[in-house]
Amino acid sequence: MELRRAFRLNGFVMVGALILLIVAIAVEVHGLHNRTAHEAGSPTALGILLAVTILAAVLVLSGFIVVNPNQAKVIQFFGRYIGSVSESGFHWVTPLSSRRGISLRVRNFETQKLKVNDLDGNPVEIAAVVVYQVVDSYKAAFAVDDYEDFVTTQSETAVRHLATTHPYQTDDAGTPSLRDGAEVAGELTVELRERTLLAGIEIIEARITHLAYAPEIAQAMLVRQQAAQVVAARSRIVEGAVGMVGMALDRLAEQGVVELDEERKATMVSNLLVVLCGDRSAAPVVNAGTLYA
Repeated sequence: MELRRAFRLNGFVMVGALILLIVAIAVEVHGLHNRTAHEAGSPTALGILLAVTILAAVLVLSGFIVVNPNQAKVIQFFGRYIGSVSESGFHWVTPLSSRRGISLRVRNFETQKLKVNDLDGNPVEIAAVVVYQVVDSYKAAFAVDDYEDFVTTQSETAVRHLATTHPYQTDDAGTPSLRDGAEVAGELTVELRERTLLAGIEIIEARITHLAYAPEIAQAMLVRQQAAQVVAARSRIVEGAVGMVGMALDRLAEQGVVELDEERKATMVSNLLVVLCGDRSAAPVVNAGTLYA
């Protein structure tokens, strides 16, 4: 069954109609009472009219509802779904029906920090924030037991699945990792929309809010990351130093400053690389003799 609009009337119009009905019946009761008193007849007709009046008033009064902004009322008549009212205001619907309020406001919640193994088998801690809204009050009320618990459970399941299908980080530019925030958030949002569609829920946004290695391997991974950064920095330094040495030899040869044989070139290259690649400032040493002495 799909969402449909319930039969409704303006509540203030029905209040006016109820007042007119009560006044008309009161006038009739008063006239009947006078005729009964003069004719000394039975008050049975008067009692029946009063009972019908009270019953009609109760039925009419049971149909009034108030719908707040961004709220829907799901209407059931003796267990049968007859529609929903989402327009805010004072309404009159089918009497003796039951109503269940469903909030249409935008909601958000953050999942617990989940411990799960990533694609590489490394244990990581991950959590996400999910922003959602009810768009189908019928499905939210009847398709699942509790749509809030349903969204919470499906969100945690989707986050676990996301973590197991992506590595925490990778050097391959073509493989997305959990640290690629925008791309991972898009995948999580799409998966959650598919999971919660049957409950009448629209996922507006889902985004990773916490991502870290599990405590038992966090220190080892920190050392690994530091080592990788050191290697990368050293590689960059060596690459730059080799370029500078080559440029120096080319300039000396072009300008004819000095003629260097292969042994002197090797010595010069060695000295320049030590100076350029060393962690500390080099102390200059003046050679007063010859290169070969």
